[in-house]
Amino acid sequence: MIKEIPFEHLGRVNAPFMEAFQNDFTTTVSSGWYVLGEKVKQFEREFATYCGASYCVGVASGLDALTLSLMCLNLPKNSEVIVPSNTYIASVLAVLNAGLIPVLAEPDLRSYTLDLNAVEDKITSKTRAILPVHLYGKMADMQGVLQLAEKFNLKVIEDCAQAHGACIAGKMAGTFGDFGAFSFYPTKNLGALGDGGAILTNSKAHYQKLLALRNYGSQKKYHNSFLGLNSRLDEIQAAFLSSKLKHLHKINQHKRKLASCYLSQLPSEVVLPIEIASFTDVYHIFPIRTVHRDALRVYLKGQGIGTEIHYPIPPHQQPAYRSYFQHGTYPISEEIHKTVLSLPISFCHSLQEVNAVCDHIRNFFKAF
Repeated sequence: MIKEIPFEHLGRVNAPFMEAFQNDFTTTVSSGWYVLGEKVKQFEREFATYCGASYCVGVASGLDALTLSLMCLNLPKNSEVIVPSNTYIASVLAVLNAGLIPVLAEPDLRSYTLDLNAVEDKITSKTRAILPVHLYGKMADMQGVLQLAEKFNLKVIEDCAQAHGACIAGKMAGTFGDFGAFSFYPTKNLGALGDGGAILTNSKAHYQKLLALRNYGSQKKYHNSFLGLNSRLDEIQAAFLSSKLKHLHKINQHKRKLASCYLSQLPSEVVLPIEIASFTDVYHIFPIRTVHRDALRVYLKGQGIGTEIHYPIPPHQQPAYRSYFQHGTYPISEEIHKTVLSLPISFCHSLQEVNAVCDHIRNFFKAF
């Protein structure tokens, strides 16, 4: 009898890796080198190889990965960057942190990723880049994004914070655009035990500049070539990530198995994630949509089942950001944010638990 199903339990998620983590901790502390050492270099090599990219630069967070990617491009101040209107706030904040102007474009209501027609409608003479977000573990239509980028001479920065290992026809997230920006926040499919991030690029010039930008803009100690940041992936997190990267395929496969269970068992009253041929989703989050979202969440909580809302408030309605988007309307984003609910789909969850969640959701809708 299953008594409680938490939305997430990071202690259980990381339990299989504890022996490796303890060894990583001991060897890293014993080395006496804790910032930008061999552990970071090792993880950068391994993650670049895993994704099929030429270069990887470890940084302090996913937000910094986006910000530094935009800074590296050295775009004219107040250039416009197109961002999905339903994204997490970090995508918007990175654009502002880089001295640029975020322009919101509506998503496709089926995939939750950028609607390319909406993107093209937002392109102006000031547009310099597109920032597609691979939301919930599903990639944006990168072939379409790249076609628009070529047509209008735009740069592309992929927000891959939720898409470790996702791919389109075998080509990995983060390797389509000029940059791929990743977060290793603990809840991610490849999660550290603290904050962390990385940037992928196939440009040697961008790689070398990013190495400086993450370290105060310094290419040589005490010599500052650029206005940079202090944004460095630390040694201990890099060591943990190297150990966990060996298991990322297994983590993603497990989550895909849980997702398959949801897709086959959830009732027709909820809108399920769309599946697209040639897209391999990694289900960082399993989102459903229903107009009865709030009531369903309360009901599931009463059954001991944890859920989350990703995200309750769209960027244009956030108090700190309203002034930037006061002239636009974003009904599709608002519809998503009002109706979306995230179900348990962690590496620590079992098929038995997901079956129980499906049973309870079916029972909930029998009342209608």
